[in-house]
Amino acid sequence: MTNFADKLKNLVAEVETELTTGILPFWMNKMVDEAHGGFYGRISGTEVLMPEAEKGAILNARILWTFSAAYRLLKKEEYLATATRAKRTIIDQFYDKEFGGVYWSLDYQGRPLDTKKQIYALGFAIYGLSEYHRATGDAEALDYAVRLFESIEQHSFDREKNGYCEALTREWGEIADMRLSDKDENERKTMNTHLHILEPYANLYRVWKDERLQKQLRNLIEIFLDKILNAETGHLELFFDDDWTSKYRIVSYGHDIEASWLIHEAALVLGDQVLLDKVEPLVEFIAAAADEGLNPDGSMIYETFIDKKKTDTDLHWWVQAENVVGHVNLYQHFGDEVALQKALLCWNFIKSHLIDAENGEWHWSVNAEGQVNLTDDKAGFWKCPYHNGRMCMEVMERFGY
Repeated sequence: MTNFADKLKNLVAEVETELTTGILPFWMNKMVDEAHGGFYGRISGTEVLMPEAEKGAILNARILWTFSAAYRLLKKEEYLATATRAKRTIIDQFYDKEFGGVYWSLDYQGRPLDTKKQIYALGFAIYGLSEYHRATGDAEALDYAVRLFESIEQHSFDREKNGYCEALTREWGEIADMRLSDKDENERKTMNTHLHILEPYANLYRVWKDERLQKQLRNLIEIFLDKILNAETGHLELFFDDDWTSKYRIVSYGHDIEASWLIHEAALVLGDQVLLDKVEPLVEFIAAAADEGLNPDGSMIYETFIDKKKTDTDLHWWVQAENVVGHVNLYQHFGDEVALQKALLCWNFIKSHLIDAENGEWHWSVNAEGQVNLTDDKAGFWKCPYHNGRMCMEVMERFGY
């Protein structure tokens, strides 16, 4: 009989070691910008620092969340110092003091570069600020998190057709290009942005029991169940027009497995048993659909374009991290021992293929043949310590702390 207690104990010890000796030191030692404040914008896949790279709101908000959560768990002062540096960067440089919200990016000297209001970025700023408050009790962080919540609700929420629009101009006007990145479709509503409003709203609700926040968090869960989830396939649809029509047949396995546990977490935070009874069967349904992307070695492929009959089999760092958390969640809450085996297999894959033991952090991806991708960033606009750092801390907190 498999001894899951021993396996979990080993997993907790290994992820804590990876977090504290591999992931967090990389960001503290290599990414702090002493010349211009905050953090550098980029280190290439071949470990070359780009000191004049654009600085993204996503990167800085995710650093804030990661180091705040690490301090909350481990109480190390160096983590608090890094989190506080990130908090100051978000509030002093990224926050738009005239119109509210956060800028999409700054130049390397900390001046506003792209001033559009991408709602996804506001969500992550709420996530980081609320976690800082959760870890420290800091009133300023909570104040700014609430301000950003108010901005999203005032400017992005669609009171007529429900949901949240993708992006607006600095002054909160209509914007032609709403895409989060070049690979996305230019649609008004997306699964990805709704997922990353759900996530910070749940975290904010932990520390701010506001009635309207509670209502909107519940509404976001219902949007996922009623609008975004494909009830036939178990996959999440990705892009929608104003009327919630999906015109694209794309499966993102990493988002499916990530959403399975984030939707569950949001329902648990709300603490409504009736809602949980509705959500929990669908958590398992979505995770089972995500498993269509699993390889025999436990790794999870990126995505499939169904209409084009084309699959991207690359194995991205963030997908593997979410793969572990999603399956650990199934074991913890549903007693699914097969899911735990899948999580352990994926962790072994991560150790063998993605962790950079020499330089710290994880590589962006490996391809199906196991070749490491050195073209994409080691640290940058999208390559942050959040997915892999959170994976480590989720395992630690669920089973060890």
